[in-house]
Amino acid sequence: MTRRFEGRELVVATHNRGKLEEIADLLAPYGVTLSSNADHGLPEPVEDGTSFVENARIKAHAATRATGLPALADDSGIEIAALGGRPGIHTADWAETPEGRDFTMAMTRAHDELRASGAPEPWRAKFCCTLVLAWPDGHDEVFPGTMEGRIVWPMRGEQGHGYDPIFQPNGHDVTFGEMDRWAKNRISHRADAFARLVAGCFA
Repeated sequence: MTRRFEGRELVVATHNRGKLEEIADLLAPYGVTLSSNADHGLPEPVEDGTSFVENARIKAHAATRATGLPALADDSGIEIAALGGRPGIHTADWAETPEGRDFTMAMTRAHDELRASGAPEPWRAKFCCTLVLAWPDGHDEVFPGTMEGRIVWPMRGEQGHGYDPIFQPNGHDVTFGEMDRWAKNRISHRADAFARLVAGCFA
């Protein structure tokens, strides 16, 4: 039995204002006041877990310990079957440069490694999102979500972020990069995880 969320305040363990707004929209019906790590002046914890759930737990528990409030964190990325699930938890790392993140470079690397692997198309892939809702007493609830699809090349679309221009979700003939932001948000891996979170802890 999952623990119900009975509070009125929730910290979202992120410095990303866009992510905070997206989560606020999803939780609007439940009368929860949201704040972020940035609002509390919290640093980003070191994410040294070996899975999405471990990294999400690190972020959620760090925020709840620092604030004394329940905290919600997510960790997400893309797993490419022919690359053994890489980049996985290193999805953002593939884009790191001394000048900031370059996802065109990261997408090119993914394509180059697929070509080098000799794997035939279609190149199956899935976006993964794991949400962790943590309480100050150390309890947490975990909600995973996925979106299955395939890697396409060349890149298509200017919407979204990250690897969206090379990911075509199953059942669609456009990439996440070509899809309206809000349409994508209704079907994405994060939407899947949030549906589970709401059903388990809020509905």
